[in-house]
Amino acid sequence: MKFELIKLPYAADALEPVISKQTIAFHHGKHLLAYVNKLNELIQGTPFENASLIDIVKGSDGPTFNNAGQVLNHELYFTQFTPNGGGQPEGQLAEAINNEWGSFENFKKAFEEAGVGLFGSGWVWLAKDKTGKLQITKEQNAGNPVTKDLVPILGFDVWEHSYYLDYQNRRADHLKDLWKIVDWNVVNKRY
Repeated sequence: MKFELIKLPYAADALEPVISKQTIAFHHGKHLLAYVNKLNELIQGTPFENASLIDIVKGSDGPTFNNAGQVLNHELYFTQFTPNGGGQPEGQLAEAINNEWGSFENFKKAFEEAGVGLFGSGWVWLAKDKTGKLQITKEQNAGNPVTKDLVPILGFDVWEHSYYLDYQNRRADHLKDLWKIVDWNVVNKRY
């Protein structure tokens, strides 16, 4: 199976000022493209050649895991945003968040703290287990909750390349602003 760079569901400048056109060009057009190309190279002639992305992430290690993880992570990341985003989740997801954290505001605070507190590069995820119970996970580098038999619902990238052009070293500000562009319709469907 040959993986391809996902097409963005919005124009490159549509998420401004939260994520600039320049950041999209580097993050999607260079970083993610490099992961896709390297993954295709690494799986050629291996048992992963015709595997799904999730199966590769669950079953690989080393460079194959790193590149497959980053492809999966970024596909989830880029497709969860919209220029008309923001607000709050609804329905079952909203209920589950309230049950776990008491309120959406408490959840956002805990999620942002997890992202700010992750040392180095990685991801902060809202994930669910097989029963639908939610948890926040912090994953180093290319980590994804699927390796723990969890389903990723929402993920914020805390690698510097995702925010440095727009926010420099202000990771916390970037995390706060991402809520403005979350497409809760997409995230609700993942739940």
